[in-house]
Amino acid sequence: MSNAHVPKEPTETSAPAGGEPLATGTQSLLNALLSRIGLRSPSLREMLEADLRGEAEAEEAAFSTEEREMLRRLLRFGGLRVDDIMVPRADIIALEESDTLGELLRTFGEAGVSRIPLFSETLDDPRGMIHVKDLFRWLTREAGDDTVNTRIAVAPGGPEDGDIESSGKPAAPLPSHLEFGRIDLSRPITSAKIRRPVLYVPPSMPVTNLLIRMQTTRIHMALVVDEYGGTDGLVTIEDLVEQIVGDIEDEHDVAEAAYIVTEPKVGLVASARTPIKQLEEHLGIKLLKPEEEEDIDTLGGLMFSLLGRVPVRGELVRHPSGLELEVLDADARRLKKVKIHQPRALEPSAAGASKA
Repeated sequence: MSNAHVPKEPTETSAPAGGEPLATGTQSLLNALLSRIGLRSPSLREMLEADLRGEAEAEEAAFSTEEREMLRRLLRFGGLRVDDIMVPRADIIALEESDTLGELLRTFGEAGVSRIPLFSETLDDPRGMIHVKDLFRWLTREAGDDTVNTRIAVAPGGPEDGDIESSGKPAAPLPSHLEFGRIDLSRPITSAKIRRPVLYVPPSMPVTNLLIRMQTTRIHMALVVDEYGGTDGLVTIEDLVEQIVGDIEDEHDVAEAAYIVTEPKVGLVASARTPIKQLEEHLGIKLLKPEEEEDIDTLGGLMFSLLGRVPVRGELVRHPSGLELEVLDADARRLKKVKIHQPRALEPSAAGASKA
């Protein structure tokens, strides 16, 4: 599974009392009204969504629950943009191209990913990516009796463009005798010459377009770049596929920790990445105004919105509902862990006492 990330909820259609599909937005409302009075035929998408809702209520359904959910995901997929599903900049696992090969190995081992982007000084100057298969192949050849300098591919515009392997010859057979002790892992990553290019896409690109581009170019990692050339986030082909089939976990994925937990000595603690909807359901209160729902997705985003800056460790942020949010862990760029102080009216003990 790729870097953990909770995408924004895509806009879905909803059904009014009459049972006709009604999408959000003025234009969709107008289309639904025209369809109701017979001046416009419903679109194929609307008919499919309506059929899937009716299918769920039918006694003998033609689709299983899993099939219906996948079809719904597929219909929503067409309305998503790259910035809806990207891993945000703060969560990107990347290395500087001057880092050592040993650091690259450690990062692959700790992160459990198959691709790591490279940059020069900051993420705003990306230089391509390293695939774990290329690194393993290079290590194997370096450990052989005859050292082979394997050239894979280099990000366009890099200083080693002339080293891009362009021949269609099959790879040389791997050596039979390996001595990994001979490999100098203190050398910089660039010395291995195994960088591959990445795609650069705008946040507004439809995810369907990105999927097609990844298929045609065979480059399965894209950096999301804003209008000023800064890196906003990252998307892999796995992120795209998971939007249709759900989370894909392999043998190396570990279960993600719960967003909201109750710690015996601390109390109610939440990750700053906790989706606001999940926190609202857990607490049973509304935390966002209708006009804020489009812009704020996580607990960290809510706290930033309340203060206008990133809170510091130990700071207490008060919400209009009476909720108090204490920063337990943070750095200069982002929040990590938050303790939630509930108003007495929301505390379980108070609620139990009032019932008694």
